[in-house]
Amino acid sequence: MNILIALLGLAVVFGLAFIVSSNKKAIRYRPLAVMIVLQLLLAFLLLNTVFGNFLILGISETFNTLLEYAAEGVNFVFGGLLVAEGASVFFLNVLLPIVFISALIGILQYTRILPLFINVVGLVLSKINGMGKLESYNAAASVILGQSEVFISIKKQIGLLPKERLYTLCAAAMSTVSMSIVGAYMTLIPPQYVVTAIALNVFGGFIIASIINPYKVSPEEDILEMPDEEKEKEEKQSFFEMLGEYIIDGFKVAIIVAAMLIGFIALIAMLNGIFAAIFGISFQTMLGYVFSPLAFVMGVPWSDAVTAGGIMAIKLMTNEFAAMLNLKTLIDAGTLSDRTIGIVSVFLVSFANFSSIGIIAGAVKGLNEKQGNVVARFGLKLLYGATLVSMLSAIIVGLFI
Repeated sequence: MNILIALLGLAVVFGLAFIVSSNKKAIRYRPLAVMIVLQLLLAFLLLNTVFGNFLILGISETFNTLLEYAAEGVNFVFGGLLVAEGASVFFLNVLLPIVFISALIGILQYTRILPLFINVVGLVLSKINGMGKLESYNAAASVILGQSEVFISIKKQIGLLPKERLYTLCAAAMSTVSMSIVGAYMTLIPPQYVVTAIALNVFGGFIIASIINPYKVSPEEDILEMPDEEKEKEEKQSFFEMLGEYIIDGFKVAIIVAAMLIGFIALIAMLNGIFAAIFGISFQTMLGYVFSPLAFVMGVPWSDAVTAGGIMAIKLMTNEFAAMLNLKTLIDAGTLSDRTIGIVSVFLVSFANFSSIGIIAGAVKGLNEKQGNVVARFGLKLLYGATLVSMLSAIIVGLFI
């Protein structure tokens, strides 16, 4: 039964992507088939093998250790705050460790370890996806640097790109997540689904983009090199200048996420109250009914479909953290099946939400105003595609839970 539902889900995802394709005749099906097979192999490897369990356990323990180190710095600054016994402060325990992780990323970037890793992964991806080296580099870099910072590393090329290639770059940025916040995700949802989602979304982004936005890149167009300005900056910037910059950037991310959560969760609470008073049903439950068919075709049992649909809707309308907090409450309460937890968790691990349209368009506009306006115009189509990427990854995972 799960296989039949998965096939239905794949048909729905690919059908929704095909409907909005800009050039249906240009779709190349062989790379798509290869990448889908790779998604299936990766999901099986990570979730159903001893090696996969060992790998995920190692990654999880690494991040847990890093969070413990981060706690030393957080406790030094905020250790005097009185917190009720057994209580946990989300900002201190989940968000502020982002500062430390960001600093580590800066060190790896400064020592050229990350650029080497990104280039190698990008080269491998370019051999698989049938797209350009720039798109492949960007997908690998997005996982490390995040959806806005990644465009700085390719800012010389942005002004030269046609809208088709620009769409693919932005889709990759919205479909992946920044490594600096992976540790925070792992405190809210099971780590194995965080790792699996990151791996699947890289290929999923290319699969959906290849259907929605098919094109071919000539060797002359496929330029990948670091801008001269960036090279000069790296040569001039000292280690401690770089470290301070990444620490401040990490703190900005923590503050921004905290501010968005305060605003969005308060708005959802208000809407829940208004809808309950007028219609006798909360806003979140209403959204759950709207999104329940999508949850069902992703493989969520029908008994959990409305609840899962509500969490999916919160992610789309606000951000993944707000949705993960809702999911964690239900996980702690034991009200959801393991299958539902896994499928919904994978769906949540991406930046596919309305606020990301503004973030990505703003990041590109800061580097090239004309191209930023282009991104803003296809913003809804970008979100549409990134949401299909999340659905595709969730469907694939559902086959192995």
